[in-house]
Amino acid sequence: MSNQHLLIVDDHRNIREPLAEFIRKHGYRVSQAANGQEAFAVLRREEIDLVILDILMPGESGLDVCRRIRETIGTPVILLTAVSDDMDKIIGLEMGADDYVTKPFNPRELVARIKGVLRRANALPRTYSKLEAGSIRFGDWLLNTNTQTLTNDRVPDQTTELSSIEFRLLTTFLRHPRILMTRDQLLDHVSNRTATVFDRSIDNQVSRLRRKIETDPKKPRYIKTVWGGGYLFSCDVVKI
Repeated sequence: MSNQHLLIVDDHRNIREPLAEFIRKHGYRVSQAANGQEAFAVLRREEIDLVILDILMPGESGLDVCRRIRETIGTPVILLTAVSDDMDKIIGLEMGADDYVTKPFNPRELVARIKGVLRRANALPRTYSKLEAGSIRFGDWLLNTNTQTLTNDRVPDQTTELSSIEFRLLTTFLRHPRILMTRDQLLDHVSNRTATVFDRSIDNQVSRLRRKIETDPKKPRYIKTVWGGGYLFSCDVVKI
C-alpha cells in the first residue's frame, strides 16, 4: 500500500466515488470533495500529494480552484475535462495544472498519468510542501501570495507586481531553498511543457525575475547560476 494520498474533486458523486475506489485498488489513499470549499478543507487538514480536479463544477470552477492550489499550496494537479478544445487545455495548464485527462477516459490511463505526475513531483525534495496564502519572507523581500506582489524593506511603500510565470518561478525557488535545480526541473514546475505558449527558455524567465528582485542582476544575491547544473536559490525562506 502506497503512503501517497490523493484528493478527487468532482461534484458528480457517481463519477467521484467509483473513481476513488478504482484508484484505491492501485495502492493509493484517496479522499474526496464535491467542490472547491470542501477541497481546501481537506488540503488544510491532510497532506495531499496530488489533486484530481474536475473543471466543470458549479460555483467556483475547477480552473479557479487549480489556480488557488498552485498559488498557495503547490500540490500537483491533474485536470478532468469534458472539453476537448485545445485552448481550454492550455488555459488549464496556464493556471498551473500538471496534466489533464479528457472525459470520457479510461481509468487505467488516469492511473498512468498519476504515476507520471507524482514521479516528476518527487524528483525534487519538497522542503516546503505548503506555502499557505499569506506572506513569505526571503532576504529583504516580502512576498504576498494572495496578490502576487513583492515589497522590499528598503522601500516599504512600493510594491513590485509579478506576472503569473514570474510568480510560479519564484514560488518554485521558495519551495526549494538552497537546493540545486536543473533547467528541466524548473521547466516542469513552471511551464508545464505541454503548453507550448510557455515553451520559452528558462534562462530568459530567470533573467526577468532577477531584474525584479536582485539589486545587481549581473551579481545575483538570491538566484545563483551553477554552471553546468542549473540554478540555486541562495537564501533562507520564512513563512509568516
